[in-house]
Amino acid sequence: MQQHILVVDDEATVRTVMVALLERSGYSVAEATGADEAIEYLQGNPCCDLVLCDVLMPDTDGFTLLDRIGKDHPGTPVVMLTGVHDIHVATNAFRRGAVDYLLKPFDRSELIGVVSRAVEHGHLLKQNAVYRQNLEQIISARTSRLRATMLDLERSYDITLEAMGDALDMRDSETEGHSRRVTAYTIALAREVGLDAGQLHTIARGAFLHDIGKIATPDAILLKPGKLTPDEIAIMREHCTRGYEMVRKIPFLLEASEIVHAHQESFDGSGYPRGLRGEAIPLGARIFAIADTLDAMTSDRPYRSSMGFPAAREEIKRFSGRQFDPGIVEVFLAVPAELWNDLRHEVEESRAGTFGVPARLVD
Repeated sequence: MQQHILVVDDEATVRTVMVALLERSGYSVAEATGADEAIEYLQGNPCCDLVLCDVLMPDTDGFTLLDRIGKDHPGTPVVMLTGVHDIHVATNAFRRGAVDYLLKPFDRSELIGVVSRAVEHGHLLKQNAVYRQNLEQIISARTSRLRATMLDLERSYDITLEAMGDALDMRDSETEGHSRRVTAYTIALAREVGLDAGQLHTIARGAFLHDIGKIATPDAILLKPGKLTPDEIAIMREHCTRGYEMVRKIPFLLEASEIVHAHQESFDGSGYPRGLRGEAIPLGARIFAIADTLDAMTSDRPYRSSMGFPAAREEIKRFSGRQFDPGIVEVFLAVPAELWNDLRHEVEESRAGTFGVPARLVD
């Protein structure tokens, strides 16, 4: 395939000689008397293989043209021509992107040698650009497939977690649906706090699995209808640590396991199992504590009836700074009580979405 070369020089004699020598060597050659003419030619012929450009020209010099070519036609090789024997001129040419430098006067062998190397250099640059573009497309396609695979895998994990939560609800019929409702409340409150989508997914998993440690609690204690003894209370409280030990072994649930571990901690340090205080309690667990109490107080139990959302709000407000983070309580109280009631009905009427949580909460 014939290579196309542009010769830019204000001296007609130089152009004539160079065109003759290059055409004799099989190149297709065009001429330009200055920078403006060269720019116009390149705009119409962007596939030019090489530009031979004089340094000293009237109006616009060769270095300015070199800069313009580098900006508008990256990848087009430029060889600078000059009769000035100055190392600084050569250094400046290379620094600004020239691929070679040719001193006048030159003989045919010098010209053809420089042109051959420069054209080959440009050819390699174009091959490299095409390779990078193809590589980027391949990487993009594979990344998309990997992302889709990861999303499918993540969803399969969540389906497994839902099954575990459902199994726990079936074991303790008194709290049936609690995991789904409290997860929805936790996510809704976390959104109000301002957490991002990644944090919401982590908190959703921690909230849904908060009581998973109760799987290891004996039925005689978990299902006991009467008041628990101090020893039984101690065993019941082990569910936080047991759940944490179970969940933390699963790599993608490591962050969520911190919520499982700390979901019974109180802001004033009176909670369990570690007696954490204030911001030492993970943020997700502090948000969950309010959501958990909200569901407990607005759900019927064999030993008491639901208090209703307005009464639950007042109770949570009363324990601000003690059981609950006062900053999060303030955010909670800014949400109208009827919105929590509506969310409860939405969760109970439909199990669509991860953990039965409406998709709009985590999207």
